[in-house]
Amino acid sequence: MRLYQALCNVGSFRTSFDFGAREVAHWFPGHMAKGLKQMRANLKSVDCIIEIHDARIPFSGRNPAFQETLDVKPHVLILNKMDLADVSKEQIILKKLKRNGVKNVLFTDCLKQRDDNVKKLVPMVVDIIESNPRFNRDENTNYCLMAIGVPNVGKSSLINSLRRTYLKKGRASRVGGEPGITRAVLTRIQVCERPVIHLLDTPGVLPPKIESVETGMKLALCGTILDHLVGEEIIADYLLYSLNRLGEFSYVEKYGLQEPSDDIQYVLKRIAVKLGKTQRVKAITGVGDITITVPNCSAAAYDLIRAFRKGELGQVMLD
Repeated sequence: MRLYQALCNVGSFRTSFDFGAREVAHWFPGHMAKGLKQMRANLKSVDCIIEIHDARIPFSGRNPAFQETLDVKPHVLILNKMDLADVSKEQIILKKLKRNGVKNVLFTDCLKQRDDNVKKLVPMVVDIIESNPRFNRDENTNYCLMAIGVPNVGKSSLINSLRRTYLKKGRASRVGGEPGITRAVLTRIQVCERPVIHLLDTPGVLPPKIESVETGMKLALCGTILDHLVGEEIIADYLLYSLNRLGEFSYVEKYGLQEPSDDIQYVLKRIAVKLGKTQRVKAITGVGDITITVPNCSAAAYDLIRAFRKGELGQVMLD
């Protein structure tokens, strides 16, 4: 009976997310503008563009400012963090990307010590480069690639994975779980010995204007935009809506809820209580101020978002 009631409740959940009068979060600091300018200036020394994007949002948030860059050089799209995405939709994604003109695509998990798909990248790139005119670089036997993408999609992780695979060496690029870790512009790093391949690491660059509020929310949920620019509780609410829409209810068991819920405040309070996340606040009463202990919903929202980003709430596809 309880299961039946829970299923009935799910049927009444939101079928669309109310963004209200919210505006798209804009985050385009100086190092992004500088990075984009220098990427374009260094194209002559590049044989192939490696664009890295989050596999959970294969169609959302790719920077249109890259398009003119991609049009003049061979291009490979790496959809990273495949361990966090619903890979059962891989063929559907590949077909849609092909219709949009993107033919060279690899799904990767660059944090794995050994990823078979990363091993496919160098042969793919060499084949693509040798199938296209190199113009001023035709006599150069070394290859140069450029890694581009929006922030926090795993560009540095890809470089480190390539070095582990082909050079048996440790990391050369610093990685982190939040956007903006790579700020140096066009750091040149060797990733392969035979043939000699160098890769230019670049800072993540968001478009100066994100196409829609929903795209901005997906980017924020995947950690591409700093959380505080959007608001942790808003991101958590969009996450709850997305999980319910996809029928992914693993958050219920993880946080000890009785059943799925569409009420973010109820969910955050339950999470806060379970994790012991509380805060003391002053309350004004008729007989004076008193201090009371209440659930810390911001801390609970942060924990929910972090659990999603670590893959603890299931493998999902937001697009």
